[in-house]
Amino acid sequence: MPDRTTPVAEALAELAELLAPGRPAVTEEVLLAYEDPDTYVRTYAGRLDERGIDEPVDDLAWIALVDALTARGLLAEVDWKESGEEIRRQVRALESRPATDPWSLSGEADRAEELDTYAFLTRYGALHLDVGTALAVLDIESDCYPLVLLPAARAAELTSLARRAGFAAAVLRPDGIQGLPVGSCWALNQPDPNERP
Repeated sequence: MPDRTTPVAEALAELAELLAPGRPAVTEEVLLAYEDPDTYVRTYAGRLDERGIDEPVDDLAWIALVDALTARGLLAEVDWKESGEEIRRQVRALESRPATDPWSLSGEADRAEELDTYAFLTRYGALHLDVGTALAVLDIESDCYPLVLLPAARAAELTSLARRAGFAAAVLRPDGIQGLPVGSCWALNQPDPNERP
């Protein structure tokens, strides 16, 4: 049996439990991808085919986490140019959503379509924090934003555990994002603060 006490395996297991509490199957899928990537690729070939993956890749355990969360209604993967209303629809469908959509409490319901994706996500993230929930993105170096929800009090754990596992995650905040390295997909898709309209 593989050693599950390595720092990376421990971080992956803790991430899975943080984002899918009480769902040990998520942890098992992620650790399978980390410990036995060939078996994971064979077992989840259909799921991976949608991503163009047909052999083990360096970030397979991270992709396994994203896919396992998606399969259980705990992650919404939105396009980098998605509308605010579509993002709201997908986030409201998550099992981990707050009881009430924070956007509907904001008095800004009509503004969702006025904002570009980055502006909407950071505002929506801020509104989630106001109700005790963190909206976060798991960076898979793609042109999409895998979004998850977790208790705001545990948000710092997400970014720390992701770093320990060798990956990147960020909590969406009023001042933008915190937690992703420069050059990440998320950082590349946000507006340049030095660019003039």
